[in-house]
Amino acid sequence: MTEHDQKLPDYRCGFVAIVGRPNVGKSTLLNHLIGMKLSITSRKAQTTRHRITGVLTTDSAQFVFVDTPGFQNRHRNALNQAMNRNVTSTLADVDVILFVVEAGRFGPDDDAVLKLLPADRPVVLVINKIDTLVDKSALLPFIESMAQKREFTAVVPLSALRGLKLDVLQQAVEPLLPQSEPFYAEDQITDRNERFLAAEIVREKIFRMLGDELPYAMTVEIEKFDEEVTTRGQELRRIYAAVWVDRESQKAILIGKSGEKLKRIASEARKDMELMFDAKVYLEVWVKVKSGWADDTRLLRQFGFE
Repeated sequence: MTEHDQKLPDYRCGFVAIVGRPNVGKSTLLNHLIGMKLSITSRKAQTTRHRITGVLTTDSAQFVFVDTPGFQNRHRNALNQAMNRNVTSTLADVDVILFVVEAGRFGPDDDAVLKLLPADRPVVLVINKIDTLVDKSALLPFIESMAQKREFTAVVPLSALRGLKLDVLQQAVEPLLPQSEPFYAEDQITDRNERFLAAEIVREKIFRMLGDELPYAMTVEIEKFDEEVTTRGQELRRIYAAVWVDRESQKAILIGKSGEKLKRIASEARKDMELMFDAKVYLEVWVKVKSGWADDTRLLRQFGFE
């Protein structure tokens, strides 16, 4: 019996959903909580499209954080409907909910998410981006106004980007988790495989480089993912990624003059993959055009949307 096993009678483990409108910092919060970049981030709304699980294991608890897509009220295509179903199904399965809002800002999109939260789950209000508040004295009135909207189990103001008060959030959540042995191995940080993470890395580089130029309807599919060992005994990943867009004009934007933009996207994505996978990576990226793919349920299933 290991030292970890001996603590099981008092050990806590549970699922913690991170929810909120688009662009409140949910993915940044997940990445900083577990100490590694799992969920991609950009200034473009709705960057997160899939449910991403990040695992944080301590001596007394295992937190299984679930980053969800920002609930979308404005776009009604099949892609966004699938993502909204992802959010609502997650809320029904977790033990604790982190409702993330931006300090000093609460609008109709935030309210729409708040109304989705089940009454029978503990909800911790996470007030993010406190470092951006010009008038710090406005924080307390904002907290008081939020307390009128729902009875929250706890309220934690923090800055996910700067890593401020994340320990306070962890301390608030731990006693809300059920007593249970850990679900995942101590060194496991996600339930997603490298193939999925590779697609997300490519998508992030596209959003970061072309977020203002490229429309929302774009996704990445890993068509081939091979692992091998070189003659020198070095691990190698051969990854072939297809970027799907709606129109030929979007393809031209992605590729850029003489292919320079696509080359840069692939180069930056490869570097991130090598750091994440701790292996050499050979990456090829190309662009495919399919009009209306975001409303094609067959393609959505192929791309991993439920």
